[in-house]
Amino acid sequence: MHIAAPEIGIVGCSGIAGAGIPIAAGVGLSSKLRKTDQVCVSFFGDGASNTGAFHEGMNLASLWELPVVYVLENNLYAISTPAVRSSKLKNLSDRAAAYGMRSAVADGMDVLSVYQAVSEAVERARKGQGPTLVECKTYRFRGHHEGDPKKGETYRTKQEMDEWEKRDPIIRLGDKMIKDRKATQAELDAINQETMKEIEDAVAFAKESPSPKPEDVTSYLFVSER
Repeated sequence: MHIAAPEIGIVGCSGIAGAGIPIAAGVGLSSKLRKTDQVCVSFFGDGASNTGAFHEGMNLASLWELPVVYVLENNLYAISTPAVRSSKLKNLSDRAAAYGMRSAVADGMDVLSVYQAVSEAVERARKGQGPTLVECKTYRFRGHHEGDPKKGETYRTKQEMDEWEKRDPIIRLGDKMIKDRKATQAELDAINQETMKEIEDAVAFAKESPSPKPEDVTSYLFVSER
């Protein structure tokens, strides 16, 4: 969140729920006007699908047949509000029909299921067939934020969390790769160790780095002069 790197295609995002959805439509319009094969992918949660920005952005993207793929990460909770208490729909992606937009449902705990659904949506967008809403049925293992008591156990049961953790997408992909003989357990263990070392090195770098100087408080900030 709050990451922007235009040089590699990451336009940026907003801390306001759903605010990136109409922005994605604007990016899609830019691609269409410039006649490129670029496709904008917008990520948001189930809670954001209840905002006005969601409906406005989706309607405009569909009306103008913009090359946008909307990825709705339905992890069943908007902070602590269960999705079943904010919508009667079994699939939130059904909302796409109201705008004449294509939709798809993917197993968000299966990387291959997500890859297939999004790949098909991107291909349609590049052919000028407009946007797609892809709903990924997934789950977050931790709380919504670091201050969320006991990783969210105040509004979720431990049994529910344990059941979802059995479907960990990284473990599932690893098991499939071994089963399909695409990798060995030793190779996957080596990747895991390399990744953990990279994380540990980054943490160590942060802890050992000097604290910023007071005069640097406005560095890398946009300040409007009136």
